[in-house]
Amino acid sequence: LFSVNQTTAENIPGLFARNERMVCLFDTTVGRMAVVLVGAMIVAGIETVATGKVKPTGRLELNHHDMALAKGDELGRFYLGSTAVVLFEPNKIAWDSNFRANSTLVMGEALGQTL
Repeated sequence: LFSVNQTTAENIPGLFARNERMVCLFDTTVGRMAVVLVGAMIVAGIETVATGKVKPTGRLELNHHDMALAKGDELGRFYLGSTAVVLFEPNKIAWDSNFRANSTLVMGEALGQTL
């Protein structure tokens, strides 16, 4: 696993697609969205509330259609840290002017508003 810092991301082609990752897809009031949990160097595992701890074993697909998360609920965690990539359908979110891509976020901090 590669580090996911800015310098490494700029110099390792396909970094976020090459590292261990877990893709979580959601149907929301503004359409489909995805949270991609990307493991980084020395990460010992990824765990979600739906799956428990997931060990790297290649492709694994789990479906939890009845799972619901409210704002602020825990989705999962990394063992030792990493990054999460959050994706929305086009033209669904007006990004907050203070939010910068590749920045560190604090729990509860706004990314933007729905359109």
